[in-house]
Amino acid sequence: MNSLVLLGRSIGLAGSVILGLASYTFAQSSMPENVRQRLIEVGFSNPYAAMDELYLPILREAPKGDVTITKDISYGPHSRNKLDVYQPAGVSNAPIFVYVHGGGYRSGDRDINEEIYSNVLHYFTRHGMLGINATYRLAPEVTWPSGAEDMRGVIEWVKANAAAYGGDPDRIFMMGHSAGSTHVATYSLDDRFQPADGHGLSGIVLVSGRYTVKWDPDDPSLAGIRQYFGDDPSTYPSRSAISHVPNSDVPVMLVIAEYDQRNIIETTGELFVALCDRDDGRCPRLLQLKYHNHMSEISHINTSDDLLGRDVLEFIREGADRQRRHSRMR
Repeated sequence: MNSLVLLGRSIGLAGSVILGLASYTFAQSSMPENVRQRLIEVGFSNPYAAMDELYLPILREAPKGDVTITKDISYGPHSRNKLDVYQPAGVSNAPIFVYVHGGGYRSGDRDINEEIYSNVLHYFTRHGMLGINATYRLAPEVTWPSGAEDMRGVIEWVKANAAAYGGDPDRIFMMGHSAGSTHVATYSLDDRFQPADGHGLSGIVLVSGRYTVKWDPDDPSLAGIRQYFGDDPSTYPSRSAISHVPNSDVPVMLVIAEYDQRNIIETTGELFVALCDRDDGRCPRLLQLKYHNHMSEISHINTSDDLLGRDVLEFIREGADRQRRHSRMR
């Protein structure tokens, strides 16, 4: 079933009339024809090896800019509490962009090869931001809520140290992908895991995450979900980021791919509705990337296929401030 239909169905099933539907964009970029054809061929099948084959040659030729990279900085006691800082030349008081990788709660790292995920940081540092590439502890060694706790550790480190690298600690934007998106959402929406003075974020970008935890036998990530969230489904509502939306205020941008998993499309639609309700009908920016899959939506960043990057930059420069002002006026 087309993911646009699934998204519309999940929005409808959530029981709300969407007043802010103009916030939704089914986005198609001017990607090269050979890339488009390959993405269509891959479709819903396993995209991991195919995306490396497609995008690594492109990313090797992509612009990197004048940036100093400081790797393996510890923000916590665990060996995976690490981050890399991408500092563009000459920046001062720059907005900060934090990227958090995915991996099904059980795997993943800041760099899965020589180009991915550094491509994400290179793109945003080329546009004048201080970049942070962070990782976190994994299941089964640790379980919920370790991801949200690690996001708090990242933000506390950024608040305390980013100014020394030319960043503005009062303008922090966080983007998570897949499991990383779940962790970013949980930290920023659930105040149980935030410092006393709040989440400290100016906005978040959530890319193809799970925000309602479900025991779904058809979910290919169920094993990882059980290892991270536990084997007792009765605990899942409280552990779902969506349950804590009404008490949150962080501005949100949502992203999905055309060839994404069904459960990811549905939970994104549910979160969209919850955020619309939170903000009295002013719905969040919601972007669906035509032709893209769960991996290409990240792998293509910093190529000539610039749609997602430009939309995130617009959210950072304009949309987050407007939505934050609206939230304060409620």
